[in-house]
Amino acid sequence: MHLKRHKSPKKWPIKRKGTKYIVKPNFSTNQGVPVLIALRDMLELAKNRKEVKKAIREKQVLLNDRKIKDEKNNVLLFDVISIVPTNKNYKLQLSNFGKFMFEEVKDAKWQQKIVKVVDKKILNGKKVQINLNDGHNFLYNGQLNINDSVVFGFKEKKIIKVLQLKEKAKAIVYAGKHAGKEGVIESLDNNKKMIELDVGGSKINVLIKQIMVVE
Repeated sequence: MHLKRHKSPKKWPIKRKGTKYIVKPNFSTNQGVPVLIALRDMLELAKNRKEVKKAIREKQVLLNDRKIKDEKNNVLLFDVISIVPTNKNYKLQLSNFGKFMFEEVKDAKWQQKIVKVVDKKILNGKKVQINLNDGHNFLYNGQLNINDSVVFGFKEKKIIKVLQLKEKAKAIVYAGKHAGKEGVIESLDNNKKMIELDVGGSKINVLIKQIMVVE
């Protein structure tokens, strides 16, 4: 399946003119970019699709420290692409203008990512299952709530820290017209499902569903 170039998300930092069709990711088009676009168009580590597929086949590229199935795999916000031959790691971020961008991570932070809790269920045996915005779900017995964030460790393969949605917590806007803005939560209105975010001294009101708590 392909996607018409002019219908690609505005978050994708690609040229609006060019081939009529571009690759369509296996997962959400709005939450990330396909591996092909990440390697060829953004990181410029490959010239074409053939080179990307070859690198994946030879396990020269990892996503969140795991093997990539194909070039249509989606790289989501805060996911990490690792280039094995050069031992370099790149985390997908949002620019201040709401565009996806990669930032090289040179410390141990590349071994973890921040994910938002979007649902929480009680299973048989009083086990608690949490669903995350990247499509994964886990059993977790610690204290957390929907709209909190968690830090997931690739090596540990488990949640290593909870980031609570609360006043004075840091947050990034990842959807809507303010996407890319980052600041400190000044106030919470759970009835209206809104927060007031202080972004460098300027206050903006954002829906809770459009923000993610970060470190």
